[in-house]
Amino acid sequence: MPAETEVGAERQPLIGIALKVISVSVFVMMSSLIKSAGMVPSGQIVFFRSFFAIFPILAMLAWRKELATAFRTTHPVSHIMRGLVGVTSMGLGFFALTRLPLPDAITLNYAQPLIVVVFSAIFMGEVVRIYRWTAVAVGFLGVIIIAWPKLSLLTGDAGLEAAEAVGVIAALCAATGSAVAMLLVRRLVQTEKTATIVLWFSVTATVLSLFTIPFGWAELSREQYLALAGAGICGGVAQILMTECYRHAELSTIAPFEYTSMLLAIVIGYFAFGDIPTLYTLVGGVIVIGAGLSIIWRERQLGLRRVAARRFVPPAS
Repeated sequence: MPAETEVGAERQPLIGIALKVISVSVFVMMSSLIKSAGMVPSGQIVFFRSFFAIFPILAMLAWRKELATAFRTTHPVSHIMRGLVGVTSMGLGFFALTRLPLPDAITLNYAQPLIVVVFSAIFMGEVVRIYRWTAVAVGFLGVIIIAWPKLSLLTGDAGLEAAEAVGVIAALCAATGSAVAMLLVRRLVQTEKTATIVLWFSVTATVLSLFTIPFGWAELSREQYLALAGAGICGGVAQILMTECYRHAELSTIAPFEYTSMLLAIVIGYFAFGDIPTLYTLVGGVIVIGAGLSIIWRERQLGLRRVAARRFVPPAS
């Protein structure tokens, strides 16, 4: 999530881009570690991901001397609501990750910015014109192409595993939940510091995940413990890097580099798990990425126009 821009902070786009690419790489590493842990209950994965992420976040806050005030808020209910939605989305995403090839699970998550556009128009009253609606429609076409072979109910192919079909549904539900969480964060950033939002979410997610213990947590091996703890640390480090990257460059400059995760997922998925991306995944992924990039480009153009309009001073009559 973007951090507040520091007043007077010098823009250094190359540093911002580098931090974004590194954060994306660490997030893919996190997903790979979770996948390597095997069929662990989603609530248990959420606990490890959230609990161990707290430590690098606390270290960052201590280094910035923000630790004493980071947890202070006047909107605890809003943070808890964001936590509930975020934990649900995270759990569904991890469930999908354990049942789908790595490239598919990551590429399906690209539906999130498309859903954000739809929800922004419906729930926040934002004006979405024909250009963005067209991009969203094309993007959803790409999502359908990726999901089509996995959904045996749609294809009628009884040979496909039901687990993958459920994984696709979980991934799309996770993207939807993530879009809702993004809208909640948009409201929080108007009054809360980024450090407060990040810390509240990690703590809330850790506590909420403990309520899944009665549904059965698995007895983990040493390798699984290490993989999940490593995933949590990676998640925290990646969150810090992502927060920092927005201090050095604008959102429209940084956002396109999110899609490097697809290439990384294909490489890691192939060498670590033997996952070979299908033609459906590649074609659908390119369509979704193209739609996302077109939305980012359009937002940048509109932003430049708004800046130009504010700077325009009408001549004196």
